[in-house]
Amino acid sequence: MRKFLASVLEVAEIALIALGAVFIVRHFLVQPFLVSGASMAPNFENGDYLMVDELTYRVREPQRGEVVVFRYPNDNTTFFIKRIIGLPGEHVVLSDGKVEINGKILDEGYLPQNISTQGSVDIALKTAEYFVMGDNRPYSFDSRSWGVLPKDDLVGVARLRLWPVQDFTVFAAPNY
Repeated sequence: MRKFLASVLEVAEIALIALGAVFIVRHFLVQPFLVSGASMAPNFENGDYLMVDELTYRVREPQRGEVVVFRYPNDNTTFFIKRIIGLPGEHVVLSDGKVEINGKILDEGYLPQNISTQGSVDIALKTAEYFVMGDNRPYSFDSRSWGVLPKDDLVGVARLRLWPVQDFTVFAAPNY
């Protein structure tokens, strides 16, 4: 009976350690995210399963071009995925299908040739504010519609695409 009880306690101890490790990893390091919708097509498709790095933005600031997951500012229970276009302190202007940052046209090589940026925006970002847009510009509900993204709403940066398997990808921010 003692051997049985010792075995049960050992299994319970291993299970508690495993659950604790999963909790720490899931809530402080990485979390899964399922892309829903076409706002980031063709770079991210509906049904893509991503791993989101929650640690990076605790040690450095977000960078232009990174694809981020965040809480929608008007409903913190909803999560969005978009690309960072404008950084704190920058002046963002959208006109004639082009994006200008501080007077320079942004080269967005990650967008398909036939996509242009609709809308007219002229905004100066304050401290801890970001301007984000989806890659599928005609069908993206983003900062052009609802305004700036506060830094506090950022969850993390998309690091890996795990599904579909044939599209496995490790992501890095584009160079500008």
